[in-house]
Amino acid sequence: MDNIALELKENIREFYSSALKAEQERKYNVAVTLFFKALALLSDLYIFEKENKIPNSHSDRFRILDSKYPEIYKILDKNFSFYQDSYRIKLNKEICEVFRNDAEQLIKLLKI
Repeated sequence: MDNIALELKENIREFYSSALKAEQERKYNVAVTLFFKALALLSDLYIFEKENKIPNSHSDRFRILDSKYPEIYKILDKNFSFYQDSYRIKLNKEICEVFRNDAEQLIKLLKI
């Protein structure tokens, strides 16, 4: 397997497992941030596996997903505003669960 894909998978696992730990500790803002990072990397891995390139920004990622992979775009797009909110408001368990479920959905899709 390509080194880039392996590194992406390692980073996904690190962010995802750290998010689970933060969620268990009821640190929902931290968990949401880490779940979103895992979601972004899962999206990057998906794009890499389909197109052999990695987006260089959130904008690039969203543009590629929106135009070519709408099912992935919908997942990332619906979570992005909550991720941004995590910098300024206190998030709750329910929002965190949505992020975890979406990350699990992409993990299954990519068979990680």
